[in-house]
Amino acid sequence: MTIKKKIIKNFFVQHFLAFLSAMYIKLVKATSVILEKNIESPEFYWKNNKPFILAFWHNQLMLISYCWKSNSKINVLASGHSDGRFGAIIGKYFNLNNIPTSSNEKSITIKPIFKLLKNSSYIGITPDGPRGPNQKVSDGIIKISKTTQVPIIPIGFASSKFKRLKSWDSFLITKPFARCAFVWGNSITIPKNCSENEIEEFKNKLESEINICVDQAKKEINA
Repeated sequence: MTIKKKIIKNFFVQHFLAFLSAMYIKLVKATSVILEKNIESPEFYWKNNKPFILAFWHNQLMLISYCWKSNSKINVLASGHSDGRFGAIIGKYFNLNNIPTSSNEKSITIKPIFKLLKNSSYIGITPDGPRGPNQKVSDGIIKISKTTQVPIIPIGFASSKFKRLKSWDSFLITKPFARCAFVWGNSITIPKNCSENEIEEFKNKLESEINICVDQAKKEINA
């Protein structure tokens, strides 16, 4: 490990950088216009205290807390990798809980997810995370929804002023004074008895629905 990486992974350095990142996100929110469309989709679940799984691409994580209009917290599945731990520190500034995956592999810590959904809590999952392929839905989110019988609601985001990082997911950094939009999709229910072939079909369906939401968000801001 290089000296630079050791410094960045230092506990105090990470928390300081997380604080600066959180302040930047708050600045973006304060100076930008954020539109929200089809919010009726999640409102039914919020009002009736029914859980759902929020699905969005990993590169759109930066402002995700601002789509949330419920007093109940959203529990976001986070990588156990150092990037995920850093994101979890930032999330605390925005009332986000984080569910870590294994730090050694791409496995998901299943039990906490099932417990949260059973208690009518809300889960946020980036179905292309924690390490890609970028904007490709993995089996995990579909199988969780199938087992728990909790629906998935996709969401897409777009902003008029942004920079993309040179990361595996081309992470989107929204700049201040931007026009932004969140577009919610309709809920997707995975049948309890669906086959492996049908799971593949639902993966493609969710991927398509998230991309449709992203495209609609871009249209909302004329991007």
